[in-house]
Amino acid sequence: MSETPQLVYTPKNADAAYDAFLAAYPTYQTTAMLDEWRATEYSRLDAQRQIYLDYTGGGLYATSQLRQHLALLENNVLGNPHSANPTSLAMTDLVEATRHYVLAYFNASPDEYIAIFTANASGALKLVGEAYPFAPGSRYVLTFDNHNSVNGIREFARSKGAEVTYAPLTTPDLRLDQTRLADLLATANPDGHNLFAFPAQSNFSGVKHPLSLVAQAQEQGWDVLLDAAAFVPTNRLDLSQIKPEFVAMSFYKMFGYPTGIGALLGRKPALAKLRRPWFAGGTVNFASVRGEGHYLAQNEAAFEDGTVNYLSIPAVKIGLEHLEKVGVETIGERVRCLTGWLIEQLLTLKHSNGRPMIRLYGPANTDQRGGTVTLNFYDPDERLLDYRRIEELANGEGISLRTGCFCNPGAGEIAEGLTREDMLAGLTDGATMSLPRFVQVIQHRGNKSAGAIRVSVGLATNFADVYRFTQFAAGFRDQTNLNIGQVTFDIESCRVIRDGS
Repeated sequence: MSETPQLVYTPKNADAAYDAFLAAYPTYQTTAMLDEWRATEYSRLDAQRQIYLDYTGGGLYATSQLRQHLALLENNVLGNPHSANPTSLAMTDLVEATRHYVLAYFNASPDEYIAIFTANASGALKLVGEAYPFAPGSRYVLTFDNHNSVNGIREFARSKGAEVTYAPLTTPDLRLDQTRLADLLATANPDGHNLFAFPAQSNFSGVKHPLSLVAQAQEQGWDVLLDAAAFVPTNRLDLSQIKPEFVAMSFYKMFGYPTGIGALLGRKPALAKLRRPWFAGGTVNFASVRGEGHYLAQNEAAFEDGTVNYLSIPAVKIGLEHLEKVGVETIGERVRCLTGWLIEQLLTLKHSNGRPMIRLYGPANTDQRGGTVTLNFYDPDERLLDYRRIEELANGEGISLRTGCFCNPGAGEIAEGLTREDMLAGLTDGATMSLPRFVQVIQHRGNKSAGAIRVSVGLATNFADVYRFTQFAAGFRDQTNLNIGQVTFDIESCRVIRDGS
């Protein structure tokens, strides 16, 4: 087989690659406003020589968002909302204006939907899971491709006697098995409560699952929980056309700032079904200690426990306004072009013996997929290269990517062909099992991976970013684990990383 030449970064090579890219993706030029933003709103990326490719992990904030929010805080005296004093009333107005703006952004009628502020998408999902009226005879169907915060709802369902079933994926594209899913949706219990949960876009593979599933499930007696966290940063979600009972999201995924605020958008009839297992400050109209009783407040107040993050909530409106200046469709088109080119280039990478350098998880084109590209590298003998070491080497190049299972074990297990027996081999070690230990367990069971590398593009990504990543990737041609060296950090958990050097 012919050899693939080693790619070397030079301005001349980059210019030639850019010209070829524009010829293949001419609509990229319609997104030029984002290049202007890269030079102004996101200039710190180039000033610090950072290549940020972790937009599925978190969006980036614009300089103007910070300035606008700081000016609001500097020029106002704002107190805890929902009281009658001047500072409280001023803050209440700002919070409620943001709430209405969120509904308007998603074209959700306030007569039909309520916006509930949460700490993040996980908080929104937990509100549904803990309060959904699961009971013996109820059914909870969810897809293999789900974030752990959706998987976790199964514990609420099982504890109340409901039946839990996973809908499988097809390989290698990691799309939903539509035939099997249709069979599962036909099992709704007409005498019970049925909940179907799926992501609008996979945070593992980037697959966009059909939003038509919402109406399909509803017609068969299901309430639908849509995880929109990975979808809404680059796609329009129109809740006047697609009407799930519950929608969960995190705003930092969309525009970077503020963190610590998400939302649950709930249809009023569906919210009325929920039975909260507790009450808190701000969620009750009346509560008594001597009488040992309480009455929940109405609408969003019944779900916003304690004091909301009131000083940060106005920054959500600022962020949404920022996106609207360019339009999410423009962002989506840029992401489509860059993702398509990136996938094409990665799939051309070969070792000297002609074997592929990477394995892609998910669709190999841009049809119904977003800007999340998940992969692993393999050596010339098709042995897996340590993804943790590759992340470490990327760090040295100023490239921010992400590795692991991305809190989506189901998609990862399907992608890597991990069996139930493989996973039970890890679970049998009990709560002391960690990701590094499981990596060792699974490697002893065959040339499989317990994690992967995720590269994701977003509104501030330009061609130079993805081009430089392809040069980095090409550097693993003919490399082995011995050549690239051992990883020098250890991952005790998704929250704790220690330097092992």
